[in-house]
Amino acid sequence: MGYLYALLAALLFGANGSLVKLLVEAGISPLQLTQFRTVGTAVLAGAILLLTDRAAFRLRPRQLAIMAVLGVGGVALLQASYAAAIQRLPVGIALLLEYMAVLMVALFAFFVFREKLKARIWVAIALVLAGLALVAQIWSSRLDPLGVVLALIAAVTLAFYFLVGERQVGATSPLTVAFWTMTFASIFWAFFSGWWELRPTTFTAPLELGAGFAAPLWAPLVVTVLVGSFAPFLLSFYALKHLPATAAGIVASSEVLFAFAVAWLWLGEQLDPVQVIGAAIVLTGIVLAQTARQTKTVVDADLALRTGPVTLP
Repeated sequence: MGYLYALLAALLFGANGSLVKLLVEAGISPLQLTQFRTVGTAVLAGAILLLTDRAAFRLRPRQLAIMAVLGVGGVALLQASYAAAIQRLPVGIALLLEYMAVLMVALFAFFVFREKLKARIWVAIALVLAGLALVAQIWSSRLDPLGVVLALIAAVTLAFYFLVGERQVGATSPLTVAFWTMTFASIFWAFFSGWWELRPTTFTAPLELGAGFAAPLWAPLVVTVLVGSFAPFLLSFYALKHLPATAAGIVASSEVLFAFAVAWLWLGEQLDPVQVIGAAIVLTGIVLAQTARQTKTVVDADLALRTGPVTLP
């Protein structure tokens, strides 16, 4: 069951990238979409905590301050930079670049926290860099430079969320971390997202979903909050009850494959053979990097809607 939960979470997170791209192209800005996703996830997480763990609403001032920094630096900026990146890049490539956070976390842990790493981390770094060079086809500069920068910003903010969130879930529950970080991210973007510029007609306007099928924009917006954000977050949480952290993290890497597959079937985004080989090399490096830390830590992508890494005893 643990593998099933983790695989379903990866599928939903991967597929959600294509839906996010359609919503952004329909006129909802990356910041506005981030606002909806963080508010929706915070409300849902809060509702569950209200029924199961009301003590989660009573944190010490120092904990609240850390949650605020984590919410802004590791959630709000991550969501916005990722949504902006997929405006300019294919969904799968943006996610590949975001997964550079895996290497950043391992290297930061090695150089700053003085954690012991297995020797495979250096092989992982070489594989990821070589694979990304093939995916980006740096000899022909086929990728949008600003899109690449935005995706790398997403990687940096995701790594920040991992590093800080990893230590927070040791003091409280992953669901509590999710609630508070989403809440602070929502408050932050409430001043900058421009949600007030949206008109009621925006939500009722038809959104073309492909194959001649359209739906009012509010419907896929609800889907991306419920099915593309909160549901896979819960599945990831349940997966950790049944799987070792390393195993769950490796299964989560399949999110990149699902993102490529869904974007190909749904949006018609394609990779040439060289880019396919590069993506495979990057994924190999990611799997190696996730097993390089000797502490058993899960590293998942699109963490803006996850608990953060969870260290198991």
